[in-house]
Amino acid sequence: MDKLMRRLSTQDQNFKQIFADLLAFETVSDPELLKTVDQIIADVRQHGDAHVLKLTQQFDRHPAHQFSDLEISQAELKTAFDGLSTEVREALEMAADRVREFHQAQKQEGWSYVDALGNTLGQKVTPLDRVGIYVPGGLASYPSSVLMNAVPAHVAGVLEIIMVVPAPNGELNPLVLAAAYLAGVSRVFTMGGAQAIAALAYGTETIPSVDKITGPGNRFVAAAKRAVFGQVGIDMIAGPSEILVYAEGANNPKWLAMDLLSQAEHDTVAQAVFMSPDEQLLNDVAEAIEAHLKQLPKADIARTSIANRGALVLVKDRAEAIELINQVAPEHLQLCLDEAEVMAEQIRHAGAIFMGRFTPEAIGDYCAGPNHVLPTSGTARFSSPLGVYDFQKRSSLIMCSEQGVKPLARTADILAQQENLDAHARSARYRYQ
Repeated sequence: MDKLMRRLSTQDQNFKQIFADLLAFETVSDPELLKTVDQIIADVRQHGDAHVLKLTQQFDRHPAHQFSDLEISQAELKTAFDGLSTEVREALEMAADRVREFHQAQKQEGWSYVDALGNTLGQKVTPLDRVGIYVPGGLASYPSSVLMNAVPAHVAGVLEIIMVVPAPNGELNPLVLAAAYLAGVSRVFTMGGAQAIAALAYGTETIPSVDKITGPGNRFVAAAKRAVFGQVGIDMIAGPSEILVYAEGANNPKWLAMDLLSQAEHDTVAQAVFMSPDEQLLNDVAEAIEAHLKQLPKADIARTSIANRGALVLVKDRAEAIELINQVAPEHLQLCLDEAEVMAEQIRHAGAIFMGRFTPEAIGDYCAGPNHVLPTSGTARFSSPLGVYDFQKRSSLIMCSEQGVKPLARTADILAQQENLDAHARSARYRYQ
């Protein structure tokens, strides 16, 4: 069983280096990838719809004959929603309601106050006008990603939501379209890759340019998002899915093993790491992983993932585990122990924390409520889950009264002179002399 998933111990002499190498993963550093993406973006900017159609036909084998064939009408979205079975429709509605309820609590409002000098200061919060959401396709269909991107944008008050989603061979899961209908997406285009990102960022004859692009995708999508940042805003540069599970005490190894595999089945470069101070539990989880892999439809993907990037880590104690977890800054963190909430207080870096033995990460992917678009590759050290705040912007408000401006103008005058900015100083001086 050790041959499948590497076994590490923090007591190993070279543990720090091996663990650092295991975590290292660069999504968009390949020069050839960047060159290809830059060329795609340039061609889309120059040729618009025609080039997007050409690349969609080439890479996705889409049967579209003209660009208009790539757009899905609102009537088609409604038809997809109406065609769902009662069970599936109710599950999708429940997920959407929970995601909407959670994100309603994130909505920010403007504020202002009058200072001691009689000046009014504050902040105005305004939704973005138009956003583009990228929903992955290809290896799997993700109606959940539609909800996680579109619902917070809708809650924020975004006026127009443009969705792009690859449709290999022109085929698309109706549930993705139903989710777009339920989440209030304005327009849907069946295209993906760097060409879709370029079209959203710069616009084409048919696709309007957006203010921000959100949603995960493959390495071409990630590289393209980085390339267009500045022309538009982006949420993050998303890497492969990650999960770190820490467990101690009485746990069911079958549950823990499946929790790890739930992320490993996403991609061959996804990462699943299990930590515990209990060596027997590590053994049991390893055996359970082997047993589960005999039954999983995506066993080949999961097996490659855990063989190449997975690990079973024996830690000395909980304190050592906390130190390592904060070093990893995992996208998904499961804490399977009695005092999960206590331990969570000591976690500084994680995209989402799932507390207790009855809280699998899979619940968060679909219907818990918090967003499943999370920082990866250690970026939880400085970034946050996608949320309503990503679809709002803030403007500062300043209004000085005739008397209240005088002491501020004097201060500005003095500081501007020290910076040798004479026009600044004189502009302020006019207000108090």
